[in-house]
Amino acid sequence: MNTYLKALSVHLLTATGAVFAMLAMLAAVDEKWDLMWLWLVVAFFVDGIDGPLARKYDVQKNAPEYDGVLMDLIIDYLTYVFIPAYALFRSDLLPGWTGWIAIIVITYTSVVYFADTRMKTTDYSFAGFPGCWNMAVLVFFAVEPEWWTILVITVLLAAAMFVPLKFVHPIRTMRWRAVTLPAAMAWTALAALAAWQNFATPDLLEGALIVLSLYLGFAGIAQQLIYGDPL
Repeated sequence: MNTYLKALSVHLLTATGAVFAMLAMLAAVDEKWDLMWLWLVVAFFVDGIDGPLARKYDVQKNAPEYDGVLMDLIIDYLTYVFIPAYALFRSDLLPGWTGWIAIIVITYTSVVYFADTRMKTTDYSFAGFPGCWNMAVLVFFAVEPEWWTILVITVLLAAAMFVPLKFVHPIRTMRWRAVTLPAAMAWTALAALAAWQNFATPDLLEGALIVLSLYLGFAGIAQQLIYGDPL
């Protein structure tokens, strides 16, 4: 396979995320939450591998007729933001007006953040919470905390998009990657297992999801405090 076909294949791999997003949305409309999350985990996995492949085969140079970054952002908004927000609204996790607040806050702040040209830091981390609502809402489904806990966390995460806090990229942030990348892979595997079990998850699995989520969420902030990293 020549270089062009390899680069084009990466674009086509990225594009499969749109199919997985549609399959997840169809499952969400039928309130088949386990199936919805399984499709979103598959999309999350694809999103994790297409970036390294795009850099390996230099898709901007070798297949420039397609904008892989734009394609990735469109799919990420669907799978990271839109569908998880819908699931949070349609589930029983947030009653009444609280669900409306959550979906408005999530979708509005996320589209503003995704369009921000300053979202990446000098070490390829994220400046502000990167809109990973798929991860947050999946943990809500697994743990089923009180509605006010979900609402407070949602508002805090939305606000964290626009403050000078660093959030690591599991693959591209080099510092602590030996821990961060396995943590992200373990989180993905546990998320798939939780969805497969329709969130009838044992306490140990719930605890592991919470611990891994906290690490992935606070590792970048810890690096700022320890090393004084600039954004």
